[in-house]
Amino acid sequence: MAPIATLEGFLQEWKAADEHLTVHTSGSTGLPKPIRVEKKRMRASARLTCDFLNLKEGDNALLCLPLDYIAGKMMVVRALERRLNLHCIKPGSHPMAENGLPPVIDLCAMVPMQVMRSLQSEQERKNLCRIRHLLIGGGSIHPFLETELRTLPNNIWSTYGMTETLSHIALRKVNGPDASLWYRPFEGIEVRLNAKGCLAIHAPMVCPEVLHTHDIAELRQHQGHTEFRILGRTDNVITSGGLKIQTEEVESLLAPHLRHPFIITKCSDPDLGEKVVLLTESTSIHDIETTCRTVLPRHWQPRRIICVDAIPLTPNGKPARAKAQKIAEEQN
Repeated sequence: MAPIATLEGFLQEWKAADEHLTVHTSGSTGLPKPIRVEKKRMRASARLTCDFLNLKEGDNALLCLPLDYIAGKMMVVRALERRLNLHCIKPGSHPMAENGLPPVIDLCAMVPMQVMRSLQSEQERKNLCRIRHLLIGGGSIHPFLETELRTLPNNIWSTYGMTETLSHIALRKVNGPDASLWYRPFEGIEVRLNAKGCLAIHAPMVCPEVLHTHDIAELRQHQGHTEFRILGRTDNVITSGGLKIQTEEVESLLAPHLRHPFIITKCSDPDLGEKVVLLTESTSIHDIETTCRTVLPRHWQPRRIICVDAIPLTPNGKPARAKAQKIAEEQN
């Protein structure tokens, strides 16, 4: 296992003569893999974010994500590129509980789990509201979380991106009068749909080739910009009895009604080919079954509900879907 990355170690690597860095994908749908990226493209990505959010020299940035992955590394690069004051705290599920936070935080990036936990405490919630621009990435924002975030007074953004795009290439506003479900790409970044209906990204300043994603998307023209929204992933499709079921759509319908963490996955079935499986941290199986029958179409309803101690997550808080499917297959 690779050692945990530190700020000192990253800065040493950043200042080295080698104009490339090795970064690792998050492992949300499979095993993490290393890729080599150019530092000049990381600098370009940092400028895109800072320009979009109008960040200036001397602004305060808070790093509360691990430096093992691109999201944490890019927070450091933004601070270096725009000369922001970078405040670092140990990554954890309650970053807003830390003592000594600056009175004003102009930029901070978190995963949805960190935001959710921060809203559970009155003091942490107040600290969260002190962040002028809060970026949420590393996973989709559940509908109940998004509803609660709409009441907060600061600027909250959902990000779209991946390791290959050196963090995000598009943002959408979660709260305020300009809140939207549609992501707007940064200047100079073009998006289109490929033959499979998945998002293709042309961002030459951060990625030398057109990147074909597994994200099923929809495009629209709005205020002179091409915007997109994500419908699901091709590798998160469950083909059950000849019907295609999008994992994220099932989760979206269930999220407002289930109080405990859960994830939708699949396992093999001799009759259906694949069947829908729900992993949950709750032990109230009967209540979950009732909810599923109430809010889901019949063929979307889980054929199996499995209680687990904890929903599998990647080190940076994303749902570990490959691990979830393995659990479902093992208990099939």
